Formats: sequence, C-alpha cells, structure tokens
Amino acid sequence: MGGPGDPPEGTPEGAPGGGEDEYRSVVFDESFVRAARLQESSARERMSDHAPAVRRRPPLRRGLSRQAIILVLLIAVAFGTAIYMGVRHPYQKPVAQPTEPLRMTVIPLSPQSDVPGAVDPEKLFESSPAAQFRVGADGVTLPAFRRTAHFSDSQVGTALTTAKDYLVKSALDPDVLTGGAVRSVRVLLNPRQLDQFDQSFDHPAPDGRHAPTGWLIRFDPTRAELADHKIRVQGTLEATETDSDTLEVTADHTLVYALKPTGSDDRAKASLFTVRRELQFRFDRDDLRMHQTQLMAASVQAGPLSCSEDAANHLRPLLAGQTAKSGGPAGTDPYATDGATALCGSLAQSAQPKV
Repeated sequence: MGGPGDPPEGTPEGAPGGGEDEYRSVVFDESFVRAARLQESSARERMSDHAPAVRRRPPLRRGLSRQAIILVLLIAVAFGTAIYMGVRHPYQKPVAQPTEPLRMTVIPLSPQSDVPGAVDPEKLFESSPAAQFRVGADGVTLPAFRRTAHFSDSQVGTALTTAKDYLVKSALDPDVLTGGAVRSVRVLLNPRQLDQFDQSFDHPAPDGRHAPTGWLIRFDPTRAELADHKIRVQGTLEATETDSDTLEVTADHTLVYALKPTGSDDRAKASLFTVRRELQFRFDRDDLRMHQTQLMAASVQAGPLSCSEDAANHLRPLLAGQTAKSGGPAGTDPYATDGATALCGSLAQSAQPKV
C-alpha cells in the first residue's frame, strides 16, 4: 500500500523508487491530478470578479458494467415470472372427493337345534372347526406384499397395517365387545365418515347405513359376556391399487367367541359364537399419511342368533341350551326407499362344536 504521497495509480513507470527520488513528495503525475477533489482555477478564471482561487470537482461517476446490468435484469425477470406463476398457476390443487357412506349388511344365523355348551371353553374350541385357528391379533396375519405402480412398499404396508389395526380394535378389544368404548375404532376412520359413524350409535337403524354392528362387533351386555378372552381368528388380507391415488384392502375373517350369560359364575356353561366378517377398506394418500381409513363395505354373518331379534344395535347371542325363537324378521316393503330387505340364514350343524 502506497504512502501519503503515492499517486492513486501507483508509481509512474520508469520513475525511481524508494528514497532515491528527493523530489518524490512534490512531484505529481497525471493520474494524481485527475483524482484530486480540489482544482485550481485557471488564470483567466481568476481574473473574473468573485472567482474563487480553487473549486471542488464533481465526484467521478462510476457506472455499472454491462454484465452487471444484464444480471440484474435477468433476476428481475425471473422474480416477476415466479410471482406470476404463483398467482395464476395452471395446475389447480385437486379437490378432495367426497367419501362414500359405508354400505353394511348384518345377517343373523339361526341354529337348527339347541346351542351346545360346556363348562370348559377349551373343549368347545377343540371340538369345533376353530380348533386350528390362532388366538387374538395373531390370527390377523399380514400377507407378503410389494410396491404397486404408484405406491411404494411402505405405503402398501401402511394400508395393510391400518386395516389390521381396525380389525383388532373393532372385533377383539374387550371394551368394544361389551358394548362400551368406541373411540379406539372411531379414531381410525377418515374424518369424512365420522358423521355417519356417530349417527349410527346415536340413532341405530337396520337400514344398511346406520347399524353399529356394521362398524364393529359388540354383544348385548345384559345378555352375554366373554367366557374366554382367547378369541379364535382366521382370515386373509389383500391389497390392490385401484387407481394412481387409491389403494383398497379386502379383509375376510372368521372370528369365534366363547360366551356365557352375563353375571354367571365359573360353573355356567359356555357356548361358541361365530362371526364371518368381510370388510372393504379404501385409502388415499392422506389416509396413509394419517394412519386412517375409509370403510366402504361391511358384510357380517353371525350366529347363533334368533332371526326375530334386531341385530343392528347389539348382537344378542343364543347361549348354551337355548333355541331360536319361532318366526323371522318383520316383512319389508319393497316399495319403501328408506329400509333394507331383512335377511336371515341358518347356522349349519357343522359349524357347531361336537359336545
């Protein structure tokens, strides 16, 4: 860095340096003179009246280079384009499609004779078709799965796991089975289905839309309770892609419960109650992210039940030694638009334990 007497552009070429030039402090080159902020007036100017001996020179104007100007213009154009595209984006966010209401069918299965029973529930299971079924959630097994065209391995796995969680909470939770809590099932549903779910429990009806037993399994707590908490389960889960934004899971399970009269002691005979349950779940990408599902269809066959009793709100099992009441469900007007045709089936003898 130059000293106080150095010219702004450095020592002129060819000029002696260091302390060798004894006149260096008083000799100024042309660049030094041009850089000076004060300029002495010429002799002609000083002859005029009131002319100052010196005047201040205007500052040097340093303009932007051409490259800098072009860069600024490009940034301005890019910024303006981004704002325009943000305001008038050609691709609108897709509108969420309304969720279809759950379609449900609950079919009572009436026994053809007295319901068999035994004090030891294990003997009932061992002598029934459920002898080789697994116990509880272990019976709801996940299949081998792989990615689809538009969903990853983890997304398919999430759909299957959420469906399993729904099955476990809605058919194996003792609090739910006894007609109590429903929140553990409710939180797994897409929020757009909650109105139908809540209405089903507030105002149950056998109309194919608002039967609590279409959403979950629950027994009339005044009639029956679990004689054994080891519920036997066997079935399948299958996931398929229906379009680029939707996965569907189909569940088909048979569940067998050991029941006894409510409030009875250990000497009371137990009986088996069988439920065949087919459910269809739907998942969009938000459902997968939130660990929720849309329950689209439910088909339930359950027995032993009496066809003359309503199975929409609670299942009212026939217990050991009981027989089905005569008569069937009340007739349904086929011209009415607000009711479903009543259905009832017979429980095969082969489905009962051999005791």
